[in-house]
Amino acid sequence: MQVSQLSIGYQPEQDRILARVNTSENKELQFWVTRRLALGLMPVMERIQTELAALQGGLATAHMAAADPIAKKAIVDFQRTETLRAADFSTPYKAPPENDALFGGPLLVTDINIAPLDGGRLRLNCTEKLPENPQQRTFELALSTTLAHAFMHLLEQAVAKSLWLSFPQTAAVPSALPTPETKQGYLN
Repeated sequence: MQVSQLSIGYQPEQDRILARVNTSENKELQFWVTRRLALGLMPVMERIQTELAALQGGLATAHMAAADPIAKKAIVDFQRTETLRAADFSTPYKAPPENDALFGGPLLVTDINIAPLDGGRLRLNCTEKLPENPQQRTFELALSTTLAHAFMHLLEQAVAKSLWLSFPQTAAVPSALPTPETKQGYLN
């Protein structure tokens, strides 16, 4: 199955991020990303993408990036900017019919293992391990470089809307909480 659309949006009533993947077979994979998972996933994906971007340019890029972490960061920033410039974030996500949802509904992802693949791709192996359900549910996403950058972009936007990074350490309530009408990001 190939990813044809991706939607990642913050759901304030759940205080979680809902990721939706529409496949080429018109099936939908839905999974929840919690605060703990999102804040742990983002720096790891960023680090792996930076390493892969430095290696993709061949010997000249790999040599330069190995000597200079700033150059390595510049390479991935350029690659990401070019990817996001070409991506379609304006076309609304088209959900397949209800009966075509994989797993019957969103999985609550508790563990993600990330591994680099050949060609600069990333493999996300996601697992739902819940105490009330001894049977683990798992799925794997292989993200191309383009899709990995778009995934990170949409995840960062959802985290920004969640206020998880800017929420004060005290018990103060933020002045404006996101609403369900908040526009979500889409990738086609």
